[in-house]
Amino acid sequence: MDLDFVCAHAGRPAAELTRRDVARALLAVPSGVALVALPDLRRALLAVGNPLSAPFWESAKATLGAIESGNATVGDVQRWLEATGTEPLLLTRSFFVWPEEDERGPAAGEMYRRLVAHLEERLAAGEIDPDALARGEEAAREAYEDLQEHWLNSPLPDGRVPLVAVGDEQDEELFATWDEEEAFALGELRRILAELPEPVRPVAELRAASARLRQVLAVPGYPGNVLRACAGYEGGPLPDDDEELWLTVTAGIAGPVADLSGDDTPEEFADVDGELGHEDGVLAALCAIHHADWLAVVAALARRGPGVLASPERIARLIAESDDIDVDLDDPEDLEAAEMLFGSVTPLWASLGIVDRNEILTSLGHWGLPRALERAWSPS
Repeated sequence: MDLDFVCAHAGRPAAELTRRDVARALLAVPSGVALVALPDLRRALLAVGNPLSAPFWESAKATLGAIESGNATVGDVQRWLEATGTEPLLLTRSFFVWPEEDERGPAAGEMYRRLVAHLEERLAAGEIDPDALARGEEAAREAYEDLQEHWLNSPLPDGRVPLVAVGDEQDEELFATWDEEEAFALGELRRILAELPEPVRPVAELRAASARLRQVLAVPGYPGNVLRACAGYEGGPLPDDDEELWLTVTAGIAGPVADLSGDDTPEEFADVDGELGHEDGVLAALCAIHHADWLAVVAALARRGPGVLASPERIARLIAESDDIDVDLDDPEDLEAAEMLFGSVTPLWASLGIVDRNEILTSLGHWGLPRALERAWSPS
């Protein structure tokens, strides 16, 4: 750990090293090694005409000492790094979070570098006081946060807004990952179903269930409003074909198409401490169930056939015991979480005739669940 190491780590000559460059290099080695190297590093930078400042060196010694003694939190270290004056804030006031360095896409990497360069320019212009930041002065910290918040939300010369550009890229990556997981799960579902006998289509049960479903969808409130949102039927006509209606709504439970509409107010959205209403909570639970869990449950029910218990408690055990997915639900808390999520599913299944009032899988559920799940995961 010497000046050459810091220069190589930062990619800059010694005379151009910033406080951030030195801090990041110090954090790249064991704290004990960094502490020992600190005096020599300070003298070496003084010799090349880049002494930095006494508050920086004092804060570096204090932070590294706290790390070495085990008294520094991750937040303490991050705040010290940000106090160098050119480190982007990990979490901004608007709750924007930069992706981890090894997880940044091209847009995030570019915007991160642009922000560092912008902060270096503002520091050189005297708009950032790193010594005040190192001393923990709140006014300096607020000004530093304001500067970064403003840059993230201001258009660049090419019209891109940094915060939006990074967010859009993260959304694209998330959707791509989701599509990959869905495609894999669909392939596994089809492989499993190909090994099983084709169940008989329960014509009378499907007709009766579809008639009840049309009544449920026509009535305001739960469960009709949730089922309409799941299927994307808000405001539109229902299909005349019973099988199309029933499969679309059942598929929507595994992959909700829309949110609830109509009753949300700006005040409800502003109340970050408020609790979700029942219907919103149900939709949130449906969206939180992983592809692997759906696959494990539907595959297990397809194998066992009508008459098997499909309560939330039993479903959680089916997931834990599944040979179709690689998941560990031995922890009681994980089992409880799965049970809670599927506690939102089984009442909806009951309204569709998939399970009866005792939460037993019906012939309709045995026939229709695999088809509905395949529909939910198939490209539209």
